[in-house]
Amino acid sequence: MAITNNAHAKTLNRQPVANSIVRLLLLGAGNISVALGVVGIFLPLLPTTPFLLLAAACYVRSSNTFYSWLVAHPVLSKYILAYLNGEGIPRKAKYYTLFTMWLTMAVSAAIVPLWQVQLLLLCIALMVSTYIWRLPNTDL
Repeated sequence: MAITNNAHAKTLNRQPVANSIVRLLLLGAGNISVALGVVGIFLPLLPTTPFLLLAAACYVRSSNTFYSWLVAHPVLSKYILAYLNGEGIPRKAKYYTLFTMWLTMAVSAAIVPLWQVQLLLLCIALMVSTYIWRLPNTDL
C-alpha cells in the first residue's frame, strides 16, 4: 500500500508520549531536525533526508499536528514519503549520511580509550552502513 501525504497525515492516530518533559524534548529535537533538513536542501554538505526522517520520528511521538504538517508539506514530504513508501533515499543522502556517521564514529573512537567501546562503535557503524547502503536509491 503506497503512502500518500494526505492519506498518511489523516490516518495517523498515534498518541504522543504522556510525559510532558519528554514530549517537549522530542518536539525541540524535531524542530531542530527540520531546520537542519531545510538548510541541507541548500547546502551540499548537509544531508536533508536523515534530518527530516529524524524530525518525523520525533514528531510522531510528540505532536500529531506537527507530524501531519511535515508529511503533508509540499516540499519536505517528498523526502519522508519516499522512505516510508519503501522507495529508499537519494544516493547523495546515502553518501553524506555514511560520511558523517563514519567521521563521528572515528572521532568518538579516538576520544574513548576503551577498546571495547571502540569495537562496539565499529560494529554499530558497520551495521548501520549496511542498512543504509541496502536501501533502494530514489531520485527526488
